Amino acid sequence: MVPVPAQRRRRRPSLRAGVPLPRSLAGRLFLMQVALVVALVLAGALLSWFGSVGNAEAQARRQVTAQAETIADTPLVRQQVGAPDPSTVLEPFAQRVTRDTGVAFVTIMSPQGVRFTHPDPSQIGGRFLGHTATALAGHTFTETYTGTLGPSVRAVAPVFGSDGHTVTGLVSVGIEVGTIDALAQHSLWALLLVAAAALAVSGTATYLINARLRRHTRGMGAAELNRMYDFHEATLHAVREGLLLLDAQGRILLCNDGARTLLGLPGDAEGRALAELGLPLRLTAALLDDGPCVDQLHLAPERVVVVSRSPVTHGPRSLGTVVTLRDHTELQELSGELDSVRGFAEALRSQAHEAANRLHAVVSLIELGRGEAAIDFATAELEAAQQLTDQVMGTVTEPVLAALLLGKAAQAAERGVELRMAPGSRVDDSALPEQLTARELVTVLGNLVDNAIDAAIEGAAEHVGPPAVTVLACQENGCLLLRVSDTGPGVDPAVVADVFRRGWSTKSSQGTSTDGTSGRGLGLALVGQVVRRHGGTVEVGREDGAVFTVRLPVAANAVAANAGSATVGSATGAAAPQAAAVGRTVAAR
Repeated sequence: MVPVPAQRRRRRPSLRAGVPLPRSLAGRLFLMQVALVVALVLAGALLSWFGSVGNAEAQARRQVTAQAETIADTPLVRQQVGAPDPSTVLEPFAQRVTRDTGVAFVTIMSPQGVRFTHPDPSQIGGRFLGHTATALAGHTFTETYTGTLGPSVRAVAPVFGSDGHTVTGLVSVGIEVGTIDALAQHSLWALLLVAAAALAVSGTATYLINARLRRHTRGMGAAELNRMYDFHEATLHAVREGLLLLDAQGRILLCNDGARTLLGLPGDAEGRALAELGLPLRLTAALLDDGPCVDQLHLAPERVVVVSRSPVTHGPRSLGTVVTLRDHTELQELSGELDSVRGFAEALRSQAHEAANRLHAVVSLIELGRGEAAIDFATAELEAAQQLTDQVMGTVTEPVLAALLLGKAAQAAERGVELRMAPGSRVDDSALPEQLTARELVTVLGNLVDNAIDAAIEGAAEHVGPPAVTVLACQENGCLLLRVSDTGPGVDPAVVADVFRRGWSTKSSQGTSTDGTSGRGLGLALVGQVVRRHGGTVEVGREDGAVFTVRLPVAANAVAANAGSATVGSATGAAAPQAAAVGRTVAAR
């Protein structure tokens, strides 16, 4: 016989007082509800029983009181109680009334309690067993007393004389307690039937409700549900991807740690409307959209995120949206770095092609016997190629920044643009911010130079002289200063506020805003994102063309103090004394 693995064995239900308890939450709730319903029905039955007994006794008291007062007011009784032999007339009368009304006895007596009538003739002439003082005082009263016929509920009423004040006799009418109990027992059977019907209906309803609950809980018990909840919570907050659940009104029902990090959400984001959290408008619109989407690229306050959205519906009704978020920041930065490497490779290919052309020219001059001309040509080309290299390496000792500038210089030269280093440029390792990575440095300066080259080419027809891009890199007032200017048409002051929004591009439209779905308009947005992440500022100004100035605090504490700040004003700075009045300072936001 093959043993069953321990992890596949089902746990047996625990036993308590010999009765197996169900494992599932629905089963336990069913037993609890059945016990509660039985207890309530029994309590209601007992209360109803005591109530019916009390009602039967109260009804008996009302009945005997009414009959006693009616008999006491009968002219026959009032006349005969004072006759010499009242029993002769009153006994048949009392028997007839007893038979017609169904009471146990009708006793008519003298004020001294001597009986004139009684169901048992042998008791006539004897004394009444019970209290009469209240009746002798002229008031009818009821009591439960044990007389010659056993315990009974009786009423004693006075019989008044002709003056209406003198008590000339007493009338007692009673019903046996056994008769009252029999009436209550009749109502008890009806009560038991009603209780059984209520128990059957409530038990059936409870079973149906718990059957539905069992389907929804998949037959799991409370401990299993609690354990599953703990695992789900741990899984939800352990994954790096962001998960966002929105209801139909755009409120955040749930967000995990990944979503809080990627979107920069506050701790009390759950339960609040997404539109109130200050996210970028395009990102907010994408998250609140009702339709599905897969892998849309958007800019969060400090990161590039990939958004996938799936609506949740129940029939025709929309219940909300499930949004997943993936961090695309590092991949986007790697993509930019790869583009730079490709640019370097293309520049090397172009330089190799140009070097081959120059080498052919030198060889041809030598073959023609013009050695001096070949030496002069080769020396002049070498000096021109080495001049920018010496200038960059002499002022920029940071290797990543120097390699980037040399590569961009080769790209610019191939496209007919001159890349210059501005006077005063000097950058070493100590000038770089502590938290700024080489990848982020490539993102900032590489995108600014690429945009400047494109702008210089676009404005070449209107500019006097060759198109040029000037780069200034230095340390100023505790900040790394990067300024890139071009000879292009510049940036329209009306669109300066949109420059660092995704979708804005100078390519072929001179500052018009696109829909952001193409690959354009992302470079400057990434620049703004990196600058804001490190607590810096970026300025958009104008000289011959556009001037972009980035300032990044070098000290880490300055980064923390300035993170998230935003200012707008005129462009200023010692390194740009020629900035025109149209220049504006725009903090990355």
